[in-house]
Amino acid sequence: MVVSHKDLVVWNKAMDLVTEIYRLTKEFPKDEMFGLVSHLRRSAISVPSNIAEGKGRISKKEFHYFLGNARGSLAELETRIIISFNLGYS
Repeated sequence: MVVSHKDLVVWNKAMDLVTEIYRLTKEFPKDEMFGLVSHLRRSAISVPSNIAEGKGRISKKEFHYFLGNARGSLAELETRIIISFNLGYS
């Protein structure tokens, strides 16, 4: 039985994603630190954060709501990754 958000495979994979985004964005140009880098990191952090918040809620309906937010953050992250590739940053 899943007791905590830390027991969820999806949360653990999302945490790995955050680590990878931080690792990759270290190589971005310094003038992107407060632009694209910040946005990439914030959207990546939002994924496991929403999963954890949803798991901490009482009802399954609330959990699903926060999973939807996490999915939205993934779409934002994907868009920003594509922009990064288009700019030749990765």
